[in-house]
Amino acid sequence: MLTTVEKLLFIVAVLATVYNGYWAFRKVYEVIRRGQGDVDDENIGSRAWRALVDWVTLRPTWKIRTTQDIFHAMIAWGFMFYFLVNFGDVIEGFFPIRFLGEGIIGNIYRFLADVFSVSVIIGMIYFLVRRFIAKDPALDYRENIKLMDAVKQGGIKRDSLIVGLFILFHVGFRFLGQSFYIAGHGGFDPFQPFATLVSNLWLGMSESALVVGEHLSWWIALGLILAFVPYFPKSKHFHLIMAGFNFLTQPQRTSLATLEPIDFDDESLEQFGAARLEDLSWSQILDPYACIMCNRCQDVCPAYATGKELSPSALEINKRYYINAHVDSLAAGEPSAPLLDYAISKSAVWACTACAACVEICPVGNEPMFDILYMRRDQVLMESDFPEELQTAYTGMERTGNPWKMSAADRMNWAKGLDIPTVDENPEPEILWWVGCAPAYDMRAQATAKAFAKILKAANVNFAVLGERESCTGDAARRSGNEYLFFELAQQNIETLNEVNAPRIVATCPHCLQTLGKEYYQYGGDYNVIHHSEFIAELIETGRLRVNPQTIGEVTYHDPCYLGRINGVFEAPRQVLSFAVGDIVEMERSGSKSFCCGAGGAQMWKEEEHGTEAVNMNRYKEAAAAGASTIAVGCPFCLTMLTDASKEADEGVAVKDIAELVAEAL
Repeated sequence: MLTTVEKLLFIVAVLATVYNGYWAFRKVYEVIRRGQGDVDDENIGSRAWRALVDWVTLRPTWKIRTTQDIFHAMIAWGFMFYFLVNFGDVIEGFFPIRFLGEGIIGNIYRFLADVFSVSVIIGMIYFLVRRFIAKDPALDYRENIKLMDAVKQGGIKRDSLIVGLFILFHVGFRFLGQSFYIAGHGGFDPFQPFATLVSNLWLGMSESALVVGEHLSWWIALGLILAFVPYFPKSKHFHLIMAGFNFLTQPQRTSLATLEPIDFDDESLEQFGAARLEDLSWSQILDPYACIMCNRCQDVCPAYATGKELSPSALEINKRYYINAHVDSLAAGEPSAPLLDYAISKSAVWACTACAACVEICPVGNEPMFDILYMRRDQVLMESDFPEELQTAYTGMERTGNPWKMSAADRMNWAKGLDIPTVDENPEPEILWWVGCAPAYDMRAQATAKAFAKILKAANVNFAVLGERESCTGDAARRSGNEYLFFELAQQNIETLNEVNAPRIVATCPHCLQTLGKEYYQYGGDYNVIHHSEFIAELIETGRLRVNPQTIGEVTYHDPCYLGRINGVFEAPRQVLSFAVGDIVEMERSGSKSFCCGAGGAQMWKEEEHGTEAVNMNRYKEAAAAGASTIAVGCPFCLTMLTDASKEADEGVAVKDIAELVAEAL
């Protein structure tokens, strides 16, 4: 127990920490609330429970880097338990008692504290060695990545060292304090085996020396916390708390990639999209505080992997360092600098494929992709500054209902001679087939449409298409920042679909699936939409469609981002392929970890940003390395991109849509 003087000193130190800490945390709150929107408290109870489970179990973390995940868990779980440990140490310092007593509860508590102390120390040593001695390249950035000067000048390493040493010394001295206590009370505690082992080092020390060692350790362990609290909101260690808030307050989206709409009827709006930090939503300003700077989002980013200037991690870190450097002015309501000045380069903004891999992989729930797509809105709607190739796509979508800028009267040319019924001819179909622009206008993708038509007829499905009444869903417009064009296309299509009132819509393109099924609800369109692979799987399962597996060599399946990772459709395509071609070989990056083909985010309609290689070639090489003679896809964009890559490689690898393979196996 502390002396009276020590108690008074500790109380004074706590008051000083509370005062300084209050203003530090208050400024963080004021900065975050500069963001747009209000806190969504819908279903807050269930969301709080899920957030707690995610925070405690570290569920979002266990996806890649298994070794690092284990060591991180050793630290995270230990520090969570240390909230109780630190409270218990304060109690023991002020009162002559053993926290939680000497019974079974107290013994379990001390055993866990002993084990977690060692696990934190081991885990922290591992990460310090990884960053400062092994110098893991996964923690660094290429030279073409935009970074604030504070980051370039070793800011991350400095912060990592401060946090690492704080954790190491805080837990280490608390652990040593227990060893001094054990040495002075018999030299053995079966419920603190590690501290008991260390206590053997103090054999022969006088009782007064052991007491001094115990008190000194107590003061260093808890004093470090008091000294660290005001710095805590500026450090990467802040993620320990902010990750939980991030899980709790994440926008409730219908999918990983569902963007928030702009209310164009609100005449008070003066800014469309995000030009500055305060133009982002408040949850997006919370993101950099939750960022652990692990660079996992960078690992899975197709733009970064192929040498482009984009790093989702650098975006969040730049935001964090900018806030730290200007926290007083930001908290006071002063305008921030344009994001393009410090957070990210213009080239990086347009290199994003909107694949949502960074969103899916983030262990703390950050969503850097949304920052980028909202910045595109500012560039398009406010600055009229966008890649000139997109203008052709915009004009085509606006005037002819397709980004190819081809006549709406030609939308059904692919179906000549196939007897494809329109809703005007068949007003009560079992399904409405949303063909999509690519299968209607792109010669290669037309093979997918013809194959799916063959499948529907073989299964005697009562179907219809919209024909010339079908128009582009606006996916490319929305993801490239032209939200107003998307808004117009959505209203037009919703009016048509509500008039048709189809019970079910089958989409050949995952981007149409996403837009129709997960985003049109924002403007009053509520539809039951599935992918053609899901419908084919149903037809086979119910016996309406019979196929005979064909032998065409090794087949691998490329998960389209907007079908798999974003909409969770993984099994249906594989199930269909098992009937059509038998077993398939999986690429290393498959399922939710699938690598983008390079066409998403409107990349299909513009030149790819400069890098070390094309995204589609990177993906093709992986498929070829898996030994595949055929790459199966479920998206017309993937079909085009991987076909182009296969032609360039000239290795004889075929690229076919699932529908084509099934049609061949009928």
